[in-house]
Amino acid sequence: MTDFSGVAPAIAKALVKRGYTDLTPVQKSMLDPALAASDALVSAQTGSGKTVAFGLALAPTLLEGEERFEPAAEPLALVIAPTRELALQVKRELEWLYEMTGAVIVSCVGGMDIRSERRALERGAHIVVGTPGRLCDHIRRKAFNMSRLKAVVLDEADEMLDLGFREDLEFILEASPDDRRTLMFSATVPAAIAKLAKSYQRNAVRVATTAEEKQHVDIEYRALAVAPSDRENAIINVLRYYEATNAIVFCSTRAAVNHLTARFHNRNFNVVALSGELTQSERTHALQAMRDGRARVCIATDVAARGIDLPGLDLVIHADLPTNSDTLLHRSGRTGRAGRKGVSALIVPLNARRKAERLLDNAGISAAWARPPSAEEVTARDEERLLADPIFEEAPREEEQDLVKRLLAAHGAEKLATAFVSLYRSNQSAPEDLIEVSVQDGPRKRRDNADGPREPSQKGPRDDFGSSVWFSISVGRKQNAEPRWLIPMLCRNGNVTKREIGAIKMQQDETFVEIAADSADAFLQSIGPNKALERGIRVTQLNGTPDFNKSAPSKPYAAKKPYDDRRDERPKDGFKKGPRSDAAPAAGERDSKPWAKKPGKFEGQPKFEGKPKFEGKPKFEGKPGNGPKPKFAKKKG
Repeated sequence: MTDFSGVAPAIAKALVKRGYTDLTPVQKSMLDPALAASDALVSAQTGSGKTVAFGLALAPTLLEGEERFEPAAEPLALVIAPTRELALQVKRELEWLYEMTGAVIVSCVGGMDIRSERRALERGAHIVVGTPGRLCDHIRRKAFNMSRLKAVVLDEADEMLDLGFREDLEFILEASPDDRRTLMFSATVPAAIAKLAKSYQRNAVRVATTAEEKQHVDIEYRALAVAPSDRENAIINVLRYYEATNAIVFCSTRAAVNHLTARFHNRNFNVVALSGELTQSERTHALQAMRDGRARVCIATDVAARGIDLPGLDLVIHADLPTNSDTLLHRSGRTGRAGRKGVSALIVPLNARRKAERLLDNAGISAAWARPPSAEEVTARDEERLLADPIFEEAPREEEQDLVKRLLAAHGAEKLATAFVSLYRSNQSAPEDLIEVSVQDGPRKRRDNADGPREPSQKGPRDDFGSSVWFSISVGRKQNAEPRWLIPMLCRNGNVTKREIGAIKMQQDETFVEIAADSADAFLQSIGPNKALERGIRVTQLNGTPDFNKSAPSKPYAAKKPYDDRRDERPKDGFKKGPRSDAAPAAGERDSKPWAKKPGKFEGQPKFEGKPKFEGKPKFEGKPGNGPKPKFAKKKG
């Protein structure tokens, strides 16, 4: 029988029932007698069994040597998690762990019916699991009585601080009893976590497990170098090559999640989205679809997927590179859990290679650099899986034997095999052809002459480009159009490669682009009947070569002439010098107030007939500056 010495009997029975044969390092560390009544700051990587670990740590405090809990009243323990998904997952884990103790566990998370949660709290609970914002709401509304609270657990404490929950956490901790136990679990322990622990824990025991030092030993990291325009195609090929039971694709924004979800739906992938804009019900249904096999690919943002645990998650794909090494570890930690092997694949555009190398180096990870699987490699992998499919080892059922004989008699073995292969492939997305890149040296660039490499640019048509078709794009210099973002946009939306793009001639309000004649029809078909790219940019096919000077400004600005040349063009007889000599005045003769001198009399000076006459001086009413404006007497005549 498995030895779970030090574990409460009811908890040990639940572990055996769940199929546990041994505990992870972080779980074993929680059974140390020195921690039985102490606060603890525990750092352990994602996937190391932290939920069961703090469940084991709470048991002695909550049960106090008893087999079962007394009837539920005010909560005895509080577990705080950063996201709704993680909180609900923690609740499920604690439910089976405390199943034989009679524990009542209630969740309080944003997005759920707050009235139902209030009624559940009124009925009584032993353990409450919630997110910071919703817990604060219940505390302020006097629905959550914390007077009997014996322990508080902060799960993924570093993530809660990153998400801006510091004030909520401080409010909850200050509202809880002073003699409570406080357990903090965090993947990393930055200065902010250490400061929080010092403020709200008493002589906390620092626990760093060996699992923390061995960063994800069950995860194979692969960095896949791709041309920037091939990023999405590379993801498709990676998904097809591994055919994981469950896979998760991480994006940096909600818009990217929506875009990839729509594209993968069109490519026959069973996919669900997970982002912050979804309701709690939609997010719950998405995760359930992954758990019961209705979906195999989850496309998610970092926050939405924080802490989720999907069974059989064998593949993590970073569609967008993470912002820092901690995020890289958290993302990758979704796979390689509980002794299972997993793959973490970074899609690295060639222009982001240095960023990827820094991320991997800061995380202490050694990744294998390679190209994504090609279409041929995906097809070969499909054939291997088909030949090894266990279905061929099954004997035909008795009720099917008659049909099998009739099919063989009617079509023969070869036709049946052909039909089987067709059906097998019809349920799969076709792999994509990728631009070949060099993993070490970057993309293989075309050389048009001996002077060096040349990419599509604003230069004239290439001599070796062959027949082509010209298109007008409805952006130009006035709209800040640049080839560095226009070329990837054409590749993405028009399903063309850089090799099929010739010259680019930028004008004031439009840009002329040369597309290889063999690819022009496919280009038009890919951009759709609206003939539009992203951002409302429109595409128009031209007949023949465009007139590159047609769009130039009709009245170009003339270049300014040098000052000396402009001076020579002044009228020769327009002005004459006055009597003043060019010689410098003698010492003492220089006028100290040159502005007081009357202007000299020049020929051609306009003459005025007298000066305007005013009767009397201006009259001020009151002191200057404080009274009304001066009043002038009206001029007669």
